[in-house]
Amino acid sequence: MNFDDLQHRVRRAEALAQIRSEQTLQHWSTLERVWRSAWTPGRILVAGLAGGFVAGKLEPNGAFSGARWLQMIGSVSGLVASAQASVASLAAAAAGMAAQQAGEAADEAGQASDIPPSPGTASAAAPHPMPPRAAEAATEVSED
Repeated sequence: MNFDDLQHRVRRAEALAQIRSEQTLQHWSTLERVWRSAWTPGRILVAGLAGGFVAGKLEPNGAFSGARWLQMIGSVSGLVASAQASVASLAAAAAGMAAQQAGEAADEAGQASDIPPSPGTASAAAPHPMPPRAAEAATEVSED
């Protein structure tokens, strides 16, 4: 092999190494992004429970007895119940806000049109008052 062929092989190897380096960085950033998005709170909880189970099985003293299992199950069920209650209250609040916005839009549409409301329509005849905010309600109670 002559010197030119060797230089050509070296340049080709350097170019290939550069391409592989860029691909590695790109794949690493993709892996990091996917890894971070995969760790949802539910998966973290499951991983923690599984890790605790394995640690309990590997513990030689067996201090994680039946009573502790019941205590852990009770704690986890309380956590799940409180999370479900939070989701339910958020859903109820969102439904209430959507109903309020729909009522306001209907009132605005009734006021914008020149057509008088029908006698059976109570929402167009008397607009719904806005409930006081928490801070306003607290000051009204404290001022009384």
